[in-house]
Amino acid sequence: MTTTATQDSPSVIPNGAPDAPDGRTKISITDATDLCEEALHRAGYTSEQSATITDHLIDAELRGHPFAGMARALSIIDYLKSNPEMKPQGREIEVTRDGPAFAHVDGHDSVGYLVAHRATQMAIDKAKTTGVSVVGASGLWYTGNLAYFSEMACREGLVTFISSNGTPIVAPHGGAEPKFCTNPFCIGFPTSDRDSPVIWDIGTSNIMYAQVKLAERLGTSLPPGSAVDKEGNLTTDPLQVAQGALTAWGGHKGSGLAMMVQLLGIAAGSTEPTPFLSGFGLLIVAFDPSVLQPLDRVQQDADRFCENIRATKMLHGHEPARMPFERSVQARQEAKERGWFTVPEEVVRQLQL
Repeated sequence: MTTTATQDSPSVIPNGAPDAPDGRTKISITDATDLCEEALHRAGYTSEQSATITDHLIDAELRGHPFAGMARALSIIDYLKSNPEMKPQGREIEVTRDGPAFAHVDGHDSVGYLVAHRATQMAIDKAKTTGVSVVGASGLWYTGNLAYFSEMACREGLVTFISSNGTPIVAPHGGAEPKFCTNPFCIGFPTSDRDSPVIWDIGTSNIMYAQVKLAERLGTSLPPGSAVDKEGNLTTDPLQVAQGALTAWGGHKGSGLAMMVQLLGIAAGSTEPTPFLSGFGLLIVAFDPSVLQPLDRVQQDADRFCENIRATKMLHGHEPARMPFERSVQARQEAKERGWFTVPEEVVRQLQL
């Protein structure tokens, strides 16, 4: 049962309630949404902008990615306070190039949640008209989960490739100094069920920068092997990352993928090296699979492939095989059905300030 709200706090389910881990509290989806929107609005975003950003953050919470959820609102607010010249007011997302199947937008250092949302909608509209589109965006920071944007396109029956670069914080495989960002790469593929797309969204570092910031905020440690300090020694202290680097995921293969994502961001308009939380590059390629094959055939074969994967005979001790994004869809549906999720109490407290 949700407790009665006061003027200074949202309605949260007491921490002592079942299933609320120590240091976390249950909060209704409605109250979490209101809390984030109000905090972002106080920071200078319009009501519409706050709602767009918040929808992305709450979706991350529902899908089980708390480091990319409500805590990210705090990081946005902290960054704006530390960099008053980045104030949201008056920042225009400018379309600098526009054609039937391509476009480029300059966010003029607007937060990436807004810039990428605009770029994705343009990519969707163009791909639905011409069959394929390429949209680049520059002048942004904090892009969020690329899966969120890919799912927007999947709901319209489109396949997407999305990449985003940023501030150097990750060392190449075997290196001890940052040369590129966490550089996520995402592929989205629609199925016959528009609510269950196949989306593969990965960061090319062992952990994401948002996990570092959340660990700093909560005073917790990083996973072993995920970062090095300024001397090149492995560390689990999030405070050491600023002078050190995160480690690349997947050895030389993941490191190589990160390098290519950095180059794709340059094609979209980022400069090299990319400034600190400024001037990121985002690239979106979207296409309608029906331009290559009959849509019914594509969907049927995609569904057949998914079922074939799930039917895999597994090695002892391994859980059943699943498709990328399948866990996210299930977690989100379960959270929506119960109407709440858990969040660190410290995050709620800071959002109320």
